[in-house]
Amino acid sequence: MSKKENVEKFLKDFKAKMDFWGIVFRDDRGKNSQTLLDLEITPNKRKEVLKKLEIKDYSEGPLEDKLNKGPDMWVFGKTIKNREIYIKITMGMLNNNVICISFHVAEFNINYPLKNPEL
Repeated sequence: MSKKENVEKFLKDFKAKMDFWGIVFRDDRGKNSQTLLDLEITPNKRKEVLKKLEIKDYSEGPLEDKLNKGPDMWVFGKTIKNREIYIKITMGMLNNNVICISFHVAEFNINYPLKNPEL
C-alpha cells in the first residue's frame, strides 16, 4: 500500500471512529488551549477542522507512541486564520475515543509530502 493509500485509510478510519466514539482533546497542554484563545475558535470548530483533514494536510506518521505506549500517532497541518496549525492525532485505544494530542500553532515549518496532487 502506498503512503497516500495509508494516509487515506487512516483518515477514513479516524473520522469514522471519531463519529462513533467521540474525541478526547489533550487540553491539559497549555499551548493547545492557548491556540483556541489566540485564534478565537471554539472546541466545536476544532473538531470540524479534524473532520475536514485531507491527504494533502498529512505531514508524518505513523509514529510510535513511546511515551504512552498507545497506538501510532499521525501529524497533519492546517492553516486557520493565516496561522499554520500543528495537529497530532491517534486512533486511541480499542473501543474508546480517538485522541487529539496536539492542536496548536506550529513551532516550526510543517512539511507536506503529499500536498502535490500528482502523488
